[in-house]
Amino acid sequence: MLPIEFLHRMEKMLGEEEFSSYLASYDTEKYQGLRVNPLKGSSQELKEKTGWELSAVPWAKEGYYYQSNLQPGKHPYHAAGVYYIQEPSAMAPAHYLDAQPAERILDLCAAPGGKSTQIAGAMQGQGLLVCNEIHPARAKILSENVERMGIRNAIVTNESPTHLAEKFHGYFDRIMVDAPCSGEGMFRKNEQACEEWSPENVAICADRQDEILEAAHEMLKPGGRMVYSTCTFAPEEDEGSISRFIHRHPGYEIVPVSMTEGMSSGRAEWTDDPAENMERTIRLFPHKIHGEGHYLAVLKKGSADPSVCEGSVSGGLEKGISEKECKEYLEFEQEFLQKNIHEQGIFVRFGEQLYLAPEDTFSLKGLKVLRPGLHLGTVKKNRFEPSHALALALKPEQAKNVTNLPAASYEASAYLKGQTLNTDGKKGWHLITVDGYSLGWGKLAGGVLKNHYPKGLRIQG
Repeated sequence: MLPIEFLHRMEKMLGEEEFSSYLASYDTEKYQGLRVNPLKGSSQELKEKTGWELSAVPWAKEGYYYQSNLQPGKHPYHAAGVYYIQEPSAMAPAHYLDAQPAERILDLCAAPGGKSTQIAGAMQGQGLLVCNEIHPARAKILSENVERMGIRNAIVTNESPTHLAEKFHGYFDRIMVDAPCSGEGMFRKNEQACEEWSPENVAICADRQDEILEAAHEMLKPGGRMVYSTCTFAPEEDEGSISRFIHRHPGYEIVPVSMTEGMSSGRAEWTDDPAENMERTIRLFPHKIHGEGHYLAVLKKGSADPSVCEGSVSGGLEKGISEKECKEYLEFEQEFLQKNIHEQGIFVRFGEQLYLAPEDTFSLKGLKVLRPGLHLGTVKKNRFEPSHALALALKPEQAKNVTNLPAASYEASAYLKGQTLNTDGKKGWHLITVDGYSLGWGKLAGGVLKNHYPKGLRIQG
């Protein structure tokens, strides 16, 4: 049951005829989507290897609708990070962020990681991506998804936007603000969002959005690009949030962007005291597009000369540790990997855990950091144990020993369940792949491949 006050407001916004079409969308089949991970392979490869019928999501380069009879979340390719299952409308904001390689980019409210992983794909492993989430449990899920997708250049933090803004000043080229909201756009698929809705919660969300946008403003460099998005229809959180922000910071421009068929323009008349060019913002309605409800705005910060405004970060850069302090890892790399994968980056160590952080990583002191780059593995006395993250970040050609398992095979299923496998080959660490996609580690001795797939990820039964 939809809240009565919500229905009255939507009817007033849309008018009687369109409101009827909107209500009818609740009785239609929900669209399901996945986004191919360009760090792992191409959509053409996925189609050829699976035979799945996939149709393109018009606003996302690697986004596809899949049929409801498919279960891509249970396929070994999902465990290998070949794709990310994501609601189709949620793919639009990161598309409009237009991330480029070698930039410094912040995803400020990043969990569970859909937009972060989409941004990382566009960055092609180059530059610095900071993925932040304020809630610890959600930040952990974010970190796990960054790992599964094989992302090397991401730092995952668990901070408030306000605290981050105290550290970074005009630092990021682009910022994604997928703001916490009242979730009205998800009512079709999330009953809990419907049950928790109230006009008071809409107002609370709008106040929180104002605070988050202020923090983002502090961290965005002059001339930088920011995308603000929500999954709600509430004007107070959409056109209202953008208007209030621009009135506080008149140097910002709402950037004109192309819209695909079915997208709607933002409406100035739906908010008090609207900012100029509100029609340049975008609304996605479920009765007009194949997806759920979303809103987004693309903003450009008024610029000084970007070439003379590099931004600043308190604490300077992370120094890292020397290669001499990583001899166990370097010995592992020489014995089991085909080439140096640490050429771009710095070594960072926390206790026994060794990471490869992106070059020019800022000082991590004073921050809650869940993942300071690529987790290489655990340094133990006179030996090194590679991490699951390292396996997922490797291409098969980067490992000296590779055991490939066909996706439909008993062996692939057994490996994902944590079972040992019988195989021949060179003694030591083997990169386990499924149809050529990296999946995890195994250690071979005496014809038995000991399973090192993480216990928490293993399939039960």
